[in-house]
Amino acid sequence: MKNNLYRTIDANINRFKEGIRVVEDILRYEFSSPLAFKLKELRHIKLPEYEKYLKYRDSIKDILKKSIKDELTRGDLKDIIISNLKRAQESARVLEEIFKLMDVNLSEKFKKARYLLYNYEKEILSLIDNEKLKMDN
Repeated sequence: MKNNLYRTIDANINRFKEGIRVVEDILRYEFSSPLAFKLKELRHIKLPEYEKYLKYRDSIKDILKKSIKDELTRGDLKDIIISNLKRAQESARVLEEIFKLMDVNLSEKFKKARYLLYNYEKEILSLIDNEKLKMDN
């Protein structure tokens, strides 16, 4: 069972960091927003023994690696941002729950990260809506 938990941790660490990175790059290059710095700091969250989880990675045999129809298209940058923020938030929640079995400090770290992402989501969507208003005028 621990092997599968490590695989779950590895997959969710990747989702967490990837989701944040997508939003970070959009904020950095499209909006030149200082919020990108906050996301970068969050993406660099310290994780002990990363290799311990990495060796259990088995993406070749992942039964859900194929994209579903909704994952293949996005309407605009806002859709991309929302999708990736949700991805990071959900991954943080999974990590929070799994680490309750192994390391309560890491569980709390991911809980804090999840709540930061909720707050950043509000700031980011407000920024995008304000930028859209400027472009429409």
